[in-house]
Amino acid sequence: MPVNIYIDADACPVKEETYKVAFRHGLHTYVISNSYIQIPTSNMISRIIVNAGPDVADDWIVENIAAGDIVITSDIPLAARILTKKGHAIAPYGRPFTEESIGLALAQRSIMEHIRSTGEITGGPPPFTNANRSRFLQILDQTIVRQKREY
Repeated sequence: MPVNIYIDADACPVKEETYKVAFRHGLHTYVISNSYIQIPTSNMISRIIVNAGPDVADDWIVENIAAGDIVITSDIPLAARILTKKGHAIAPYGRPFTEESIGLALAQRSIMEHIRSTGEITGGPPPFTNANRSRFLQILDQTIVRQKREY
């Protein structure tokens, strides 16, 4: 069974890196967004534009992935949904979401949402760095190799 890669693309800082790794491994990549995003011209990359709205892109991804597929996303609830379908979810900063880590990630997200709802200014995520990019590339490559071995 071939592995596909899905990119939750609207705010993804590692699209180009994902394309390069996918090309090297011969994997089809789907780029899902709410608006037009430029992609390389290749029959190995498909652009999917979904309607605007909460979770529309997430729903499309969840409906279309198969066990073993890889999703690039920083959306923790989407990652949890991917894991229930036996897919792999990797954050752009190089963190793989796992069955062991997703519960804590969801709890931390909930706490931060509560803190923000009280009016507290939390400062947002830290800046994306070259170390994040490097860690992402390593985790993506390892995940692909491990998944290919399983099939």
